[in-house]
Amino acid sequence: MSTPTTYSFNELQQFIQNALTSQGLPQEDALKVSQLMAEADLQGSDGHGIIRLPQYIKRIQAGGINKHPKIRVVHERSAMAVVDGDNGMGHLVVSHAVDLAIEKASEAGVAWVSTRFSNHAGPASLYSRRPLQHNMLGLYFAVGNANHLPPWGGMDMLLSTNPISAGIPTSEEAPVVLDMATTVAAYGKVKAKAKRGEMMPPGWMIDRQGKPLLDPNKANDGFLLPIGEHKGYGLALIVGLLAGTLGGAAMGRDVIDFNADHVSVTNTGQAILVIDLAAFGDPEHFKHEVDRLVRDIRSSERLPGVERIWLPGEQSHEKRERYATQGIPVAPTLIAELNALAAELGIAPLTHA
Repeated sequence: MSTPTTYSFNELQQFIQNALTSQGLPQEDALKVSQLMAEADLQGSDGHGIIRLPQYIKRIQAGGINKHPKIRVVHERSAMAVVDGDNGMGHLVVSHAVDLAIEKASEAGVAWVSTRFSNHAGPASLYSRRPLQHNMLGLYFAVGNANHLPPWGGMDMLLSTNPISAGIPTSEEAPVVLDMATTVAAYGKVKAKAKRGEMMPPGWMIDRQGKPLLDPNKANDGFLLPIGEHKGYGLALIVGLLAGTLGGAAMGRDVIDFNADHVSVTNTGQAILVIDLAAFGDPEHFKHEVDRLVRDIRSSERLPGVERIWLPGEQSHEKRERYATQGIPVAPTLIAELNALAAELGIAPLTHA
């Protein structure tokens, strides 16, 4: 395995922005998307950051993404809305939905906003974290952009990784941020393993004979496994119904595999639920109580050989701090792919400033 090269947040962000604007995205939109993509890498979600850029460019070039979407609300009440993304970049559509949910929750105490005709938007935690800045908590659900999961006991891939994320604010501790696929591993992690030349551990995928599939380059020969066996299958189904079907987005057989199809409209669905802490009392009291629980869990008795008990989001929080000062690692194979893309687009390669 080759040693990765590290880049600053700004270096990755600027490269992504240059690539997107070269394809006709407005500067403001390209800036917002590039910031969110680089933030994904900053927190260690490397299956959803700059690694996705070549795929996004292919879809833009093929006409599979609308470069000038008219993102609008199509259904609305005081504590809910459905946002039509007009097939724009998913990062823009979901950002619009989260901002609207925060605005509505500040009035109603709680708000649910769904998206339809969106696209892949990166890691779920980018959006469940945003309400934390407003003394609110966020719950995020999404339909994955390709089906990699059959129903429990079946072989037809009718479900996706369908992630769920929760962002819970704290006072002094790192925020509690859960970001998980309903499969043992997100498909983005499979892609990241392939880029790094690594094998997958047993338990991520199986082939069509039910045997462990370890080579990420042969991922199309099998399918992902759900967390908790039949329970994960059930959770993937419910998340898909909430994030997709409820808002009028694709689910089941209607999901487009955006890994293979760069032209068709994916009609990706996401949903964000935002709760204003002030609606339940003093936000500071809540956050101090979360701090206390975090410390109780961290200091609780450990099994032999366990060095530390982690809280959800702590490792990503530590990566954010470390990568911000030491740089974000990028695999050599991905660097080569990105620089080949840069040559094709006529932009500067990914190099250190």
